[in-house]
Amino acid sequence: MANPAQIRSFLQAAKAEEVAPALRVVQMEGLAILKIIKHCKEFSPALVTGQLLGLDVGSVLEVTNCFPFPNREDDEELEAEGANYQLEMMRCLREVNVDNNTVGWYQSTLLGSYQTVELIETFMNYQENIKRCVCIIYDPSKSNQGVLALKALKLSDSFMELYRSNNFTGEKLREKNLTWVDIFEEIPIKVSNSPLISAFLTELEADTPLAQGDLDRLQLSTKPYMERNLEFLMECMDDVSQEQQKFQYHYRNVARQQTQQQAWLQKRRAENTARKAAGEEPLPEEDPSNPIFKPIAEPSRLETFLLTNQISNYCNQINGVAGLSFNRLYLMKALHEN
Repeated sequence: MANPAQIRSFLQAAKAEEVAPALRVVQMEGLAILKIIKHCKEFSPALVTGQLLGLDVGSVLEVTNCFPFPNREDDEELEAEGANYQLEMMRCLREVNVDNNTVGWYQSTLLGSYQTVELIETFMNYQENIKRCVCIIYDPSKSNQGVLALKALKLSDSFMELYRSNNFTGEKLREKNLTWVDIFEEIPIKVSNSPLISAFLTELEADTPLAQGDLDRLQLSTKPYMERNLEFLMECMDDVSQEQQKFQYHYRNVARQQTQQQAWLQKRRAENTARKAAGEEPLPEEDPSNPIFKPIAEPSRLETFLLTNQISNYCNQINGVAGLSFNRLYLMKALHEN
């Protein structure tokens, strides 16, 4: 007969396995990263997407392979062909014994302008079939500045719960304690290569300590990149101003409705006073059928949250580029003095 302590420990272990651990890191194969970079750079500045394949192992999401999607079109027939293309690719990969489990998708972006409603809707569509998925964002324009602009994103659990309810009013956001920084979660990326590939890369290293790529990073001109960032930043500020006007218009309507309600209540109370003096039954002070008592729907704050996220992203990019530019200028100044 089994020991009760052993049975209890087995049940506890089984229960613990049912709760998936939190996603801590995205482990990507070097080959998958190179495929993503190649696809995004070939079609830049056009935006492209592709499928991520791999395994979900505990707190690690392994991305071992990927393949590009055909360019999106508005034609429904072409969209159906794109879906058939994905299924055919998955079947071919399965036949050659390559990982064909979908773990998310990748997409390119221009100057980090990826925080949109479309990205959230894509996440929610993936979440219907995949419990844990990520989106790999690659920015070719930022990578030209000497930085590998690759990041892994996922939606926070609290935001997904609120998005399903489609209630982004100020009261609900305060209740959930949700701010604009709580929409996306960035997951650390770990690059993994097989020992043979690591050995091969070591042999490919140049003997000279300085390469042309190192010299390219010393370019002092950052004017085009800074200008585009500032242009996008000003566009976001204009969009935020329009969103604020929507809320101002909403609050004016609410104040106007409250004034009408007070006037109606005063009139009804005066009428009830006269009815009491005449010995008649007073009328109710609230009339749900009256349009002035119908609550005015508050505009959604989702767009404002996304714009605030985007503004923060542009400011961080400008700050980073400006800091690197100052470092280069001080370096060149020291070289000229010497």
